[in-house]
Amino acid sequence: MKPAKETSTGHAGSGKLMQTSLQGIAQKAKRLEKYRFRNLYRMLNKSSLAEAWKTNNKKAAAGVDKITAKEFAKELNQNLANLAEQLVGKRYRAKLVRRVDIPKGEGKTRPLGIPAIADKLVQSAAARILETIYEQDFLASSYGYRPKLSAHTAIKNLSKELNFGDYSYIVEADIKGFFQNIDHAWLIRMLEQRIDDQAFVGLIKKWLKAGILKQDGEIEHPITGSPQGGIISPILANIYLHYVIDLWFEKIVKPHCEGEAYLCRYCDDFVCAFRYKEDADKFYRSLPKRLEKFGLELAEEKTQVIRFNRWLREQSSSFEFLGLEFRWGTSRRGKTIITRRTARKRLRKSLANFKAWCKENRNKRLRRLFPELNSKLRGYYNYYGLIGNAESLKIFYGQVMKILYKWLNRRSQRKSFDWDEFNKVLKRYGVPTPRIMETNQKQLSFEF
Repeated sequence: MKPAKETSTGHAGSGKLMQTSLQGIAQKAKRLEKYRFRNLYRMLNKSSLAEAWKTNNKKAAAGVDKITAKEFAKELNQNLANLAEQLVGKRYRAKLVRRVDIPKGEGKTRPLGIPAIADKLVQSAAARILETIYEQDFLASSYGYRPKLSAHTAIKNLSKELNFGDYSYIVEADIKGFFQNIDHAWLIRMLEQRIDDQAFVGLIKKWLKAGILKQDGEIEHPITGSPQGGIISPILANIYLHYVIDLWFEKIVKPHCEGEAYLCRYCDDFVCAFRYKEDADKFYRSLPKRLEKFGLELAEEKTQVIRFNRWLREQSSSFEFLGLEFRWGTSRRGKTIITRRTARKRLRKSLANFKAWCKENRNKRLRRLFPELNSKLRGYYNYYGLIGNAESLKIFYGQVMKILYKWLNRRSQRKSFDWDEFNKVLKRYGVPTPRIMETNQKQLSFEF
């Protein structure tokens, strides 16, 4: 393979050349497991920035500079050229990351970092290069934020493995504040296993060290973590946990188990299945020490070993993963199978979010409100519409309709609807009723 395939930088309008370079990198990364790539920084040019612009969310909130995608697009060609020149001249500086706290439920919040649009584009171009390299290294146990994989893929494969594998114990684990506690020094060491380009690694260091503008105006200078919401954060998180969890489980944990062992990880959310209790207990004891080595900590109240045996169903517990509750049940033919339903906590959270949405949008005209409602319901069904979860969908739909009826009748002092009129409106606007969507290949997100 010619080095040009790996290091070619391309020119304006050279999207195909950029793609060819990435293909060359992927092939070399797959063929040479210990190869360290150079000259990656040169690939961050106007062409790669233009490609990043195509995938940029044009409706996303603005960063600290208050420049929206619409404003950036007014002089798109010049803005991309200026940004590329800053990179070439090593004059690029990462801006502060604007932080907002979004509700997480039960009075808790999750910090979300919003980079400036210029930073998003450079991060997106860099993330694409990292993804090309590390997709060749990532293991089959990793599903989060990867191309052609989704939460449904993880759920489907976990269900299949538990149905047909010989497992009796599950270790549920939760990492406390993962994105806020990624150790920068360890992450850089991990990146340098595959990257021999100080300029490229230096960019990542800039983003990790970028100041965070909090909602109260205070500027925080992080010494750990990668802002959740940053374009580069998902791939960095996967790289970190690839070394911390995946390789350790595959190379160390499994070979020392007496029976079968299985890991399913979606970003920082993971479960492990074991045949024997001794193996599960040993992993449970080792996991905190392993995470501590890399600056991470288990949420003890959410981490446990549970019995999960198809032959001892009455003595087995359920566990939660990706918003679903997994337990042993019985099929229509009388066979013991894995059943999945919406986790109670997630159901309550979805209903609380819907109530807040109704309160905020109740005064919209019905012809605007109902298309938004229908879109949200379709997204919810697409995620939770799994075989065996019909009852939970019906409960959700029934509660949603009661909430909607209540808030639409608060649009004025006079009651707007009785139930007959309300049902006619639902029919008029084609409000979708609960449905099982597991056979539908199209994956949608949900907002409740």
